[in-house]
Amino acid sequence: MAQSSNLVKTLKKQLKANGKTYADVAEHLQLSEASVKRLFAEESFTLQRMETICQLVDLELSDLVQAMVIGQQNIVQLTQEQEQQIASDHILLLITVCVMNGYTYENLLNNYTLDAPTIIQKLATLDRLKIIELLPGNKVRLLIAPNFSWLPNGPIQRFFQEKIQQDFFDARFDKQSEQLIVINGLLSNANNAEFQKRMRRLAKEFSDISATDKALPFEERHGSTLVLALRSWNFSLFEQYYDAKS
Repeated sequence: MAQSSNLVKTLKKQLKANGKTYADVAEHLQLSEASVKRLFAEESFTLQRMETICQLVDLELSDLVQAMVIGQQNIVQLTQEQEQQIASDHILLLITVCVMNGYTYENLLNNYTLDAPTIIQKLATLDRLKIIELLPGNKVRLLIAPNFSWLPNGPIQRFFQEKIQQDFFDARFDKQSEQLIVINGLLSNANNAEFQKRMRRLAKEFSDISATDKALPFEERHGSTLVLALRSWNFSLFEQYYDAKS
């Protein structure tokens, strides 16, 4: 039902993008404009009628389906309100991060001490937030783009800075799966900007590699977090020695 509703909404967007009105559709279908409005309001289309409307904007039904899929996966950032709702609910935050990394309902149930009603309730919340589509059988369809990112200085990023970073860095980084590199140097503004571009490319590589691993069995994949940071910074311990005139 949700998919057919999304298909109708995509059809409306395609008509609008091509400058077609309900009156145009009515003429094309040889119906009254009131009947067409009712069809769209009730979202009650046969496949044949939907194909006929697609012809009005030179689309195949398969093109419409593809447009729907693309439209469902173009969320690159959440709103401030969405992030705040997630950050204020630790279980919802956990499940959000998990599903963004490919966890299924069964993975959540088997790997955490959360009961089924709690997991389903949180998944339903993510569905209402349009982050996922919760399908029959508790299947999850992710609705975010591959280049998704949290809001700069948004609720999730602030939550990480305030609650998580101390725990994250409380490690020796001496395991085979760990790496910590700290480098200090002097950079011009131009090279600082250039290096930030390279950091973004590296972050994309991480996302791309993670995407390829989705084909592997769940038990062969392990939670991995990459933190990239660059800033003009001097250690506060040394501030007393700085020459204010320099």
